[in-house]
Amino acid sequence: MSRVLIAGESWISQSTHIKGVDSFTTSAYVTGVEPLRRALEGRGHEVTHLPAHLVPAQFPGDAEALARYDVVILSDIGANSLQLSPEVFERGTPGTDRIDALRGWVGDGGGLLMVGGYLSFTGFEGKAAYRNTALHEVLPVELLPEDDRVELPAGGRPSAVGTGHPALGGVTGEWPPLLGYNRVRPRPGTEVLATLGGDPLVAVAEYGAGRSAVFTSDCSPHWAPAAFCEQWDGYARVFGGLVEWLSR
Repeated sequence: MSRVLIAGESWISQSTHIKGVDSFTTSAYVTGVEPLRRALEGRGHEVTHLPAHLVPAQFPGDAEALARYDVVILSDIGANSLQLSPEVFERGTPGTDRIDALRGWVGDGGGLLMVGGYLSFTGFEGKAAYRNTALHEVLPVELLPEDDRVELPAGGRPSAVGTGHPALGGVTGEWPPLLGYNRVRPRPGTEVLATLGGDPLVAVAEYGAGRSAVFTSDCSPHWAPAAFCEQWDGYARVFGGLVEWLSR
């Protein structure tokens, strides 16, 4: 059993309804973590979810806090949310460099997985912004300097090229289509285990005494349709395999 922290995978949506000369707004809180949580808990892992709105104040800030986990998963949560704690952003006082702490923790033996989305890697309009952080060197891939999203509205089918690697969890056969991903480039020494559109979809590498991995598409809609994240039995194998490889 591994202790897994998933940071991100939640959002608040606000809609404006206009009816003639009158208008009103409605808000909704949404989470996308459930397919991933169920998959990992179904394999016996202990999962803690830190929603996106709590990340700025509550993400672990040092090695002691990170040591409560074996694997940290960043999913659809930008670098600003990790870097700009309330004391730094709102009160202008020095705080903890949590991205640097995360880099050190991985180098000392931790496991890091980044999952794709509009606020992962470089992200939508470059707003995820990990390329200019210390975490970039930890990832097994090079990030693009511009918006890295590749939308596949007709669907694109992944190709597994490293089926014998334990990080794929023994998954076999054809993968269901995905609707998009973040384009990245592999580093020298990186093992690319699956591709999408000729780009890395699943890639893994050692970093110091630790390990890092990426899944460059989403773990929930819209890039990961129900056929992938709800109906395909390979979903739990892939993400379970990644977590188990990362935690050794």
